[in-house]
Amino acid sequence: MDRRALLKMSAATGAAGALTLGTVTFAHAADGRGEETRKVTGELPPGSPDFVYLPLEIPHGVREIHVAYGYDRPSVPPGTQGNACDIGIFDERGTELGGRGFRGWSGGFRTEFTISAEQATPGYLPGPVGAGTWHVVLGPYTVAPAGLHYEVTITLRYGARGRTPRPEYPPQRAKGRGRAWYRGDSHLHTVHSDGRRTPAEVAAAAREAGLDFITTTEHNTSSGHAAWAGLWGDDLLVLAGEEVTTRNGHVLAIGVDPGTFIDWRYRARDNAFGRFARKIRQADGLVVPAHPHATCIGCNWKFGFNEADAVEVWNGPFTPDDEVSIAEWDNTLVAAVRGGKPWLPALGNSDAHRDGQTVGLPQTVVLAEDLSRPAILAGIRAGHSWIAESAAIDLTFTALDGRGRHAGIGGRLAAARNEQVTARLEISGAPAGGTVRFLTDQGQLFATATPTGGSGVIEWRTTPSYAAYVRAEIRHAPPADGPTDVPGPMAAMTNPIFLGARGEG
Repeated sequence: MDRRALLKMSAATGAAGALTLGTVTFAHAADGRGEETRKVTGELPPGSPDFVYLPLEIPHGVREIHVAYGYDRPSVPPGTQGNACDIGIFDERGTELGGRGFRGWSGGFRTEFTISAEQATPGYLPGPVGAGTWHVVLGPYTVAPAGLHYEVTITLRYGARGRTPRPEYPPQRAKGRGRAWYRGDSHLHTVHSDGRRTPAEVAAAAREAGLDFITTTEHNTSSGHAAWAGLWGDDLLVLAGEEVTTRNGHVLAIGVDPGTFIDWRYRARDNAFGRFARKIRQADGLVVPAHPHATCIGCNWKFGFNEADAVEVWNGPFTPDDEVSIAEWDNTLVAAVRGGKPWLPALGNSDAHRDGQTVGLPQTVVLAEDLSRPAILAGIRAGHSWIAESAAIDLTFTALDGRGRHAGIGGRLAAARNEQVTARLEISGAPAGGTVRFLTDQGQLFATATPTGGSGVIEWRTTPSYAAYVRAEIRHAPPADGPTDVPGPMAAMTNPIFLGARGEG
């Protein structure tokens, strides 16, 4: 076996650079039974390419492939990244960027996986183990100064290949309540990527949180799309999706056709994101950058928002990076108003992975014609939505003029520039001691305490010449030991209502 590594520009992946190792070969079992194992070891230095491909020449007659891997984790000085290495696999159809060869990815969450026609480890796709060149792909996410020593063990088991079951995908609609506000969480993980909950546990948690819809968004795999059989119902719509986890940020593909896989093997410098954003939309999904200012490695969003349909501004329990994301999003609203361009709606999702992380904290509440995939996605795309930390909070936010005309969240009230307009927020479940804020293209222009008992109506009057849009926030009280001029954590927030004729901002 030739173990020499060849560093080259990889035409196979289309990415900026890849490391391709020597090919691993197997001797076909003469009696069509038994198994064979090969082990490959090597070293990767700091600065290695994003992806390392190990070609496997798979003979005919393989029933099942099993891959196990490991790597060293040397101690490193404080502030220095240690070793972290992901893993996945592509079959004989190739490793072309966006091609058909993808068979699974588990990132760094699993140390082994198995694929056969009948079944596969979560994160991987069942199907025949066809003859030809397969590729195990390693993703050295970070490499310690001393380098990364890896070991990959491949076992082929021979025999009749079996039959691949037809995937059972969730239906495209649930019973619902007709035209109504529906609560959902569109950033969730299970054991099909790095989550610790099963789909059944997530579905139960979604119902407990009062959600009407959820989206399954596993990291870099579509294997979770077919994992919800028997878990949906008249009360719960399950949408297919993916968290496309690149080295320059994560993007949610929300509500894509079940079975759709979106590739992730590129950086901003590769000028490839637009191609895959279009693929998401071609699969009738939404392109939603996730946690754009998160602090984890590779999580900051570097691709810009030109291809986005919405943006996740609130991810899990409210933190300072959510505050930054909201401020950046608000700046895009100002730019859209001034330029007469389309605006970017805001979403909130839990990104829940395990017990202790609450499904539905936060949740996006969407006005939709019915509880169906097309209607929910249309409501999100139009910005007819608001975000809450739980189902305990409810609100109605409208703008009205003196002639009885009105507009709701995501809409436009085409009042004259100097005509008086009333922004009206009706709320229940607001936190005690908190603050209600009305914000415009100039920033906060009005604030008041949350109503006694958490329920009440707040009104504020303005004109389109003074406020090109208005949006509402409900905040908790600031921490007692924090600065008094900084608002408390978010409890709920709306998308804007635009004021005045289009293009007059």
